[in-house]
Amino acid sequence: MRYFTPHQVSDHNTAEDCWVTIFHQVYDISGLIQANSGELTLPLILHAGKDISHWFDAKTRDIHTRIDPFTNAKAPFHPNGRFLDVDLPSDSIPWWKSREYVIGSLTKKPCSIEIVNVLTQQQHELEVCWEESIEEIQDRYLKYNAHAKSYTWKHLLDDVFVPLKMSETLEQNGVVDETPLLERLGLDERAYKPVLLVYFNDDLTVQTICAELFL
Repeated sequence: MRYFTPHQVSDHNTAEDCWVTIFHQVYDISGLIQANSGELTLPLILHAGKDISHWFDAKTRDIHTRIDPFTNAKAPFHPNGRFLDVDLPSDSIPWWKSREYVIGSLTKKPCSIEIVNVLTQQQHELEVCWEESIEEIQDRYLKYNAHAKSYTWKHLLDDVFVPLKMSETLEQNGVVDETPLLERLGLDERAYKPVLLVYFNDDLTVQTICAELFL
């Protein structure tokens, strides 16, 4: 399962690139909107990049209902306007109950970390998901260092720099979440960032360069 930060979701905020979140699930409904132009797409476009969980019942995932003051009957409640699939027959599956549009989950804990390139001394701050593996964090770091996969990743554990297990999360690698402690001390959690060190692997890089020279 892939995880996303709220900031990532908020970047997808147009009709052509529309993501929303519902109860921690991330939906890419860009194709749905493109296939269904009209006023029923407007509430979705206006909430692109946002959480719309409050539109639905947490237990049933159905749209909230209310008693219509004129008919005294139960009716869907959509204060932001009617939107796609609100009037589907009861035996049909609306888009928000379909797995077709789910692309991942919203992280329960976005986390800022600092990555230090030991060779160049460059430092980069990344917002990552606490549930992500180091390998997935490495993929995020590629935009800063295209050769990141030719580096050994380490962190300080008990005064020793130890290699990180790439398939495991920060927590599984012994990186402690200091947020509860900082909250008890009344300190801003942004004051602490886990630091990961990346070490240049000469042998891997030399092999890559040689291979490119002889192509």
